[in-house]
Amino acid sequence: MTYEIYDDVITLRLVQEACTMLDMPSEVVLKLFGEYFFSFCKMAGYDTMLRTLGGNLVEFIENLDALHSYLALSYQEMNAPSFRVEKNEDGRMLLHYYSDRKGLYHIVPGIIEAVAKDFFDSEVSMTILNQSEEDERTGKKEHVVFLVSQRSRGSKRDFRPQRENKEVTKEDEEIDRRHQAEALERMRARCASLPHCPAGKRSRWDMVRSIVMFGKDNLLKSFTPCYPDKLWMEEQAFCNAFPFHIVFDKQLKVKQTGVNIQKFVPGLQTMDIRLDEYFSIVHPQVTFNIESIRKFINSQFVLKTRREMVPLASQHQSMLKLRGQMVWMESLGCMVYLCSPKLRSLQELEERGLHISDIAQHDTTRDLILLNQQRLAEMELSNQLERKKEELRILSRHLETEKKKTETLLYAMLPRHVANQLKEGKRVEAGEFQVCTILFSDVVTFTNICAACEPIQIVNMLNSMYSKFDRLTSVHDVYKVETIGDAYMVVGGVPIPADSHAERVANFALGMRIAAREVTNPITGQPIQIRVGLHTGPVLAGVVGDKMPRYCLFGDTVNTASRMESHGVPDHIHLSPFTYSALEDKGFDILERGEIQVKGKGLMTTYFLLQNLCVSEDTIMARGTGEPCVYRDNQQGTGESVRDTEEPDSVRKEETNGQTTASASSSSDLTNEDTPFLGDTTPFQKGHLNDVNSRLCRLL
Repeated sequence: MTYEIYDDVITLRLVQEACTMLDMPSEVVLKLFGEYFFSFCKMAGYDTMLRTLGGNLVEFIENLDALHSYLALSYQEMNAPSFRVEKNEDGRMLLHYYSDRKGLYHIVPGIIEAVAKDFFDSEVSMTILNQSEEDERTGKKEHVVFLVSQRSRGSKRDFRPQRENKEVTKEDEEIDRRHQAEALERMRARCASLPHCPAGKRSRWDMVRSIVMFGKDNLLKSFTPCYPDKLWMEEQAFCNAFPFHIVFDKQLKVKQTGVNIQKFVPGLQTMDIRLDEYFSIVHPQVTFNIESIRKFINSQFVLKTRREMVPLASQHQSMLKLRGQMVWMESLGCMVYLCSPKLRSLQELEERGLHISDIAQHDTTRDLILLNQQRLAEMELSNQLERKKEELRILSRHLETEKKKTETLLYAMLPRHVANQLKEGKRVEAGEFQVCTILFSDVVTFTNICAACEPIQIVNMLNSMYSKFDRLTSVHDVYKVETIGDAYMVVGGVPIPADSHAERVANFALGMRIAAREVTNPITGQPIQIRVGLHTGPVLAGVVGDKMPRYCLFGDTVNTASRMESHGVPDHIHLSPFTYSALEDKGFDILERGEIQVKGKGLMTTYFLLQNLCVSEDTIMARGTGEPCVYRDNQQGTGESVRDTEEPDSVRKEETNGQTTASASSSSDLTNEDTPFLGDTTPFQKGHLNDVNSRLCRLL
């Protein structure tokens, strides 16, 4: 967020993590950050502003504080560092860096070197000479002194003291003299080519313009200021033209003030009053004495009135802040503070009891207040926009999370490709599958268990059993069609065909039987027993319904599979002859049951699946493998891995005119006149008891 303040702890943690990941010292990371920060400022629109800070590196650094003061109008809580350039007698340039934020000073060389390279076509090397807690500023501030060596790019000589580089200096002086002589000859040649004109007809400036071609030679190099012998300005006019200036001597005694500052800070014109009695220095944070002020003479000074010195009638108003330049007058031994009120908006102007007319017409503070008022409005709009963007980003992230939850639920109810077609508004065409294997299972004596147990016990038992079965559907990559009460139905080879559909369902059935032994009967405390039936054949599959669409299986194969389950034996896996043919010679141990009378089918030779001779129980249960699916073959017609198959949804089983529709598994045979009966917790079929009785008779 642009206008949000982030703690330096975050910055330092980021630096530490970067150092760990890159295996680099923090000084290198911070220096690289300084280089990038300079590029970022240019990209952010500050390029022109930075270029115009100064004509050389020293002027650029000296005006950084003024830039920070301007930016503080927009970023009021900005805690910017302070810079001071010092030139020693030996010619060395020292850069003093002051900051309240410790541990970030290595950023400075990165910024300064990037500025020198980009703006002034020079190379800079910086060495830390001293690092200490600052004494000359109020409070404990970090103070780092850099030795700055600058040289032009392509040149091998540094700007060193003359005594350290005497030979180079003499050579340079000789080159400069030769260049001056050549320039003088060119000027003489131009003078000779000028048309002669009578004296007085050609002005001196015309002569200069004819000799010096602007844009080719630089007049500023030879410029020397001219000062008057006498200051042609009366005292009253000066105090009116600069209504907020203050003149004070070495003892900080006020000697002269502007007219408006007398009005808003009465008492300053009192004889021998000290400036520090009425004001405190806000920036730069130096001790209020003449030596510290002269040391930071190139910085912009901000002074603030002391509340205890303001008249009682004005104490309800905000304290007046002044911002301006300190100028030392050597001959008078005094300092003049040329300043203006520091204001950010019209609201602050009103809070301090000021008016636009109180500020001198030549003072740009007038324009700054009006322009910044508009800028503050734009900032508020920008800030609101950023907050809305952040809110939208959070909402979008939450929406994406909810969307994933919805998709997970949808894919649990419908096959992925079917669900995707429905989401896109497409109609899902019914598909015919030439061969698949369907499994039905139910819990033995489930009706008796329901009658003797509390509903919560039934729910806990079924939840434990179905959770284990659901895991096995992923292990063996079979499609879970539906559960109703104690009935569980799966299919192999649908909705995505697979050659190994019979083996998958057979292994799943073996796993079901093992898993069921881990579920306790709430009545007896013994493991429950299940009855499983399998049949192989063709089916038709499609989506039925609009409000709650279901992926349903249609065909006699569903009905026959249900008969295999209902005519089965507890704790046995009952196979139809077609499933037996599909599993023959596949490594399964199968026992022939013989011919039995199957309702609606007549006599059928059926079989019991005992075990898989080629695969261990641990593999069937996927214990310790960590794999979601134990199969690796590709699916027919898709070329996709079996493990990409989504967990299927539920369907119910219905019989209509002898044609069974499987959209759910049921442990009983439903005829046209059968109707479901709702018990306490779980629905079951009325014909179920008749089937149980007939099976018991046959077993006896």
